[in-house]
Order: sequence, then structure tokens, then C-alpha cells
Amino acid sequence: MLSRHHIDDFMRGRIIGKIEEGRKITDVAREFDIVHSVVSRLWKSFKYPVRCSRWHGGGRVRSTTPAEDRYIILSAKRNRHTTAQQVANQFLAASGKQISRKTVARRLRGGGLYARRPVVCVPLTRQHRTARLQWCREHHNWTE
Repeated sequence: MLSRHHIDDFMRGRIIGKIEEGRKITDVAREFDIVHSVVSRLWKSFKYPVRCSRWHGGGRVRSTTPAEDRYIILSAKRNRHTTAQQVANQFLAASGKQISRKTVARRLRGGGLYARRPVVCVPLTRQHRTARLQWCREHHNWTE
């Protein structure tokens, strides 16, 4: 059998002609020494020429359009202190479409906005500052 060779237009025409004569795909594949699936796929593409582009994969339909995604990002940028739930409520009031807090968070993440909390530090008291200063004065002449 042929290994990974493209079938030229002349050969395609001969294969399709044989099948149109009434020959079976298996017999045509055996005659031209080509894999059955290749001949079958060639015949299907000849019978149904409408499908010329790749079909997109399946999956759940997105709940928001790209324009609505931009609106979500813009409303979050206008007020940086709003939560995802508040943005979802604003979106519901503006468009009448219900979306979840997780959807808003995903759209914001896609737009480069992430929820970050400031680092909580223990504030230094006057006693801490004086103790640190004293330690630094005691060890200022240390070398490596």
C-alpha cells in the first residue's frame, strides 16, 4: 500500500469514476492499492462538496458575547473595588441577562484583571523600631 502519498487530481478522477461505475469502495481501494478509509473519505468529499472548511469543536455555548465581555471588563475597571458579584448584578441590570460570579471572574481574568488582596503586615510599634535601631547600631561594624 502507498504510505503517506498524496493522491493527485488524475488519480482522484479515476477512483471516483470507478465508484460511479458501480464498483465497491473496497474493490477500488484494492485495485489502486490504497487504504479503504482514504477512498471512502475521497468519495464522501466528492458526494458532499459543501463542507470545505474545518468544523469547530463542540462544547458549551458561551453565555456572553465578546462585546459583553468588553463591557464586563470596562465596568470592573471603572470601579476597581467592586466584587465579581457586584459586576454580575450591574450586568444583569444593564443587559437583563443573568450571569454567575464565576463567569465574571473568568471574563476579568481573560481581560488581564485578577483579584489581589494587599499583603497584611503587622505594623511595627515604637518599641519594635527602637529595638531594631539598637540592634543595627550594635552590629554596624560587622563584616562578611
